Amino acid sequence: MLEPSAHHLLRARSTAVLRVAVVGSGPSGCYIAQNLVQLDPDVQVDVLDRLPCPYGLVRYGVAPDHEKIKSLQGSLRTVLEHERVRFLGGVRVGGPGGLPVERLRTLYHAVVYCVGAATDRRLGVPGEELPGSWSATEFVSWYSAHPDAADGGFLRGVRSAVVIGVGNVAVDVTRMLVRGAGELRPTDIPQAALDTLAGSGIREVQMVGRRGPAQARFTTKELRELGTIPDTEVVVDAAELALGSLDPAALPAVPRRNVEVLRGWAARPPAPAGRRIRLRFFLRPVELLEQAGRVGAVRFERTAPDGRGGVTGTGRYEDVPAQLVLRSVGYRGVPLDGLPFDPATGTVPHTAGRVVRDGVPSPGEYVAGWIKRGPTGVIGTNRPCAKETALSLLADASVLARADVPADPVEALRLAGGEPVPWSGWLSIEHAEAALGERLGRSVVKLADWEALLGAARPS
Repeated sequence: MLEPSAHHLLRARSTAVLRVAVVGSGPSGCYIAQNLVQLDPDVQVDVLDRLPCPYGLVRYGVAPDHEKIKSLQGSLRTVLEHERVRFLGGVRVGGPGGLPVERLRTLYHAVVYCVGAATDRRLGVPGEELPGSWSATEFVSWYSAHPDAADGGFLRGVRSAVVIGVGNVAVDVTRMLVRGAGELRPTDIPQAALDTLAGSGIREVQMVGRRGPAQARFTTKELRELGTIPDTEVVVDAAELALGSLDPAALPAVPRRNVEVLRGWAARPPAPAGRRIRLRFFLRPVELLEQAGRVGAVRFERTAPDGRGGVTGTGRYEDVPAQLVLRSVGYRGVPLDGLPFDPATGTVPHTAGRVVRDGVPSPGEYVAGWIKRGPTGVIGTNRPCAKETALSLLADASVLARADVPADPVEALRLAGGEPVPWSGWLSIEHAEAALGERLGRSVVKLADWEALLGAARPS
């Protein structure tokens, strides 16, 4: 049943078809499409993606051993298979070789940009560019088979690693560094990444936060998973926990449960294990130290609570050996050629999802997801965000629908840079990945490069 506001929107508009492009097929893009077709029976949506595969970070950002979260692809699939929604992969918008934003705007009554936050925040410390120092996103893209990912030899010669950050992505990459081949083989991880992780010589991973456990961003479920990895000991320094002078009873529910889990690990006696995870707190990275032409250690400054929720430096330092450093200190949006951008927030300026140019809303241009609000929340946070934008778009529909746009923009998209990959092409990729898994004696195995993906999507 439509909400009263949606009924009002429908009465205010003629029955002409409203053609909308959604740029990005991750959760925010799919939720926008879902809202639009549910709220208005005369909307048709093309969901465009630069990749030939849908689902965004659900496919390329969720760790392969997280089957429950990856199963969200099923609900997103239902949206993309709706009779008034069409998936068109392999369509680049903006940037070199991409369809200009200005041209895309002429092909649809409205365009919604759901392009996420595509890069990582920087540490801003000396040595950050040393070989062996990577963003967590680069590592995640590699084991998730993103076709732009390069095999940078992440684990070559690595005995110990440091993960800087204490959010869920930091927990994911820490867990993946110590997972055994037997645990990963049933997943869809690409074969090359599986082989590399199976042959890894890593014996210790330290996950480090500059503040205390009460400020950590990981969820308790993710945290507890670290304690379930076979042949892996989790170590927590009770002295570092004590630095925060924590009263668990005074904390919100999630930090309280996190602190309880950490205190339980800190109280356990040492146990023999092949690998070790150390959770560290109140340490701020100040420099990555070079050894033999690559990162060899991270220099941290001990911090202390400042009484206002932050930390201050103490002037005491500790060098932690590491041949691999993964930086997981947050995502950041990047500008899209042709759209306004606020570099301070890493977002597109907007009012209730309407793109704002020179202080006023730009007709027919909208945003949703991280490029709208910044990299905050969980997957479900995209639902109310998308609904707000969808309602704004539909409130404008009577004016937008007056524009003369092509009945079908696919030919224009072809002329702009290649053959879009339709839903049937994605189904062919799925079939090829299932066949690859069968040949390897596994289940589904992801194709990991552009040539293989496009070859499967467009069989000759």
